[in-house]
Amino acid sequence: MQHQTDEIDDASGGPAPQTPVLRVAGVSKAYGATIALNSVTLEVLSGEVHALLGENGAGKSTFVKVLSGIVRQGGGALSLDGTPYEPRSLMDARRSGVSTAFQELSLLPNLTVAANLTLPHPLKGGLGLASRSRNEARAVELLHQFDAADISPRSIVSRLSLAQKQRIEIIRAISHRPRLLVLDEPTAALAEPEWLFRIVEQLAASGMATLYISHRLSEVRRLCNKGTILRNGDSIGPIAIAETSDNEIFRMMVGKRSEERRQVASGSSVVRDVAIEVSGLTGESIHDVGFSLHKGEVVGVAALEGQGQRELFRILGGVARPLRGTISLEGSLVNLKSPGQALAAGAGIAFVPEERKSEGIFLTQSTCANVTLPLLNRLSRFGLVSSRREYAVAADQIQRVQLAERLLRLRISALSGGNQQKALIMRVLLSGARSLILFDPTRGVDVGTKQTIYEVIHRFVQDGGSVLIYSTELPELVKLSHRCLVLYRGRVAGELSGENLSEEGLVALATGHNIEEIRSRETA
Repeated sequence: MQHQTDEIDDASGGPAPQTPVLRVAGVSKAYGATIALNSVTLEVLSGEVHALLGENGAGKSTFVKVLSGIVRQGGGALSLDGTPYEPRSLMDARRSGVSTAFQELSLLPNLTVAANLTLPHPLKGGLGLASRSRNEARAVELLHQFDAADISPRSIVSRLSLAQKQRIEIIRAISHRPRLLVLDEPTAALAEPEWLFRIVEQLAASGMATLYISHRLSEVRRLCNKGTILRNGDSIGPIAIAETSDNEIFRMMVGKRSEERRQVASGSSVVRDVAIEVSGLTGESIHDVGFSLHKGEVVGVAALEGQGQRELFRILGGVARPLRGTISLEGSLVNLKSPGQALAAGAGIAFVPEERKSEGIFLTQSTCANVTLPLLNRLSRFGLVSSRREYAVAADQIQRVQLAERLLRLRISALSGGNQQKALIMRVLLSGARSLILFDPTRGVDVGTKQTIYEVIHRFVQDGGSVLIYSTELPELVKLSHRCLVLYRGRVAGELSGENLSEEGLVALATGHNIEEIRSRETA
């Protein structure tokens, strides 16, 4: 890491004095009648890590696209190092000195790590062709430089864990040595955020300017002195992070104080009939997993990255096949070969995957079409779908997830990440499934969308449904779950409930410590 810092430092041997790198003045952007950005103004200095905060739908994603050259602003002006900045493409932005690590990963999944790290200008050999050995050597250099030597440069990106993909996305952005680094929810999928914090702090010390976008205020307070808040496309700020309380930040983001938000209780009475029974489930990364999920119950799953939780959820959602073991729905053995079969089996299982863009939604279709997908047979006549009936059904249900009706006619790709997730949640509700398998459903969404998802879960189990949820945020599991399973090295390390269900207990089990002690307290 010191090598990277030395390369970025100026010739004097120390970090450059703080000067404006990015200036944004009254930037706006509209998609038809929908105003994404109204008037955004902010400034990021050299050596500064500047926070950009706001609910999903506030305009953050659009602003990142403007900075990255993916979309053109409709009005206002940007400048980089005092020079007008009007990028026309992602490559144009990089050439100008702006590099972005996207929340929705931009890696090419069918290529190797080395190819992703060296594109779009791979190193060439003597015949002018791309040299695999030279590109792998460059990738090895970058992976070692940024403390990611555990990732092989020859690995195909699609086979990496989500956390590994996120690290590659970040390393690739930094490797371009930008004047402005844009990090969009960079720790949403990271198992070890400290890895990123160390890098960001060293880059800031070297003079690099960073725009840091996160919903996690603890991270913002750790890294940022100043920040700007987006609300309904307008900017508020700059604000001094250390001098502004969480409640004040929340009020500026959503217009309400946090204590005014209705909290979702997880204490609904559990109907004891079993919805899902899993026995001896074994796959590539899970071993002899067994548990039951009852009607009217939320069961959480806690685990560090790579402990088998992804495979477990994909098996239950019908996306992956187990090597052995059984799954029963309401007492009947089932063989789930596809998500469709999972939905059709018993009372039905609906799965919300971790990567909504690549696994959950159809980006070229409207929000309405995405939401009503499970109802095509009911909405069609003679093989044709009535768009009017489709829209009417969707519009009748949008209040369940607090989704604005105006978004139904837009392509779902134009929605913020939080609104896309609301649409995905709405689709599984419309499917009629009585068991929901939710893999990190609040990853990368704002506090308002989180609250909506919490309320959906609460109402769903109150009506007798059952929910299995994995989350990277332990406070979320403690808040939502009646009981929580912990996976460690592909096995169920323990189960916590009642007064024993705490963040400390989950951490102990998830890291393999004090397992017997916690088990004895649970059974005492």
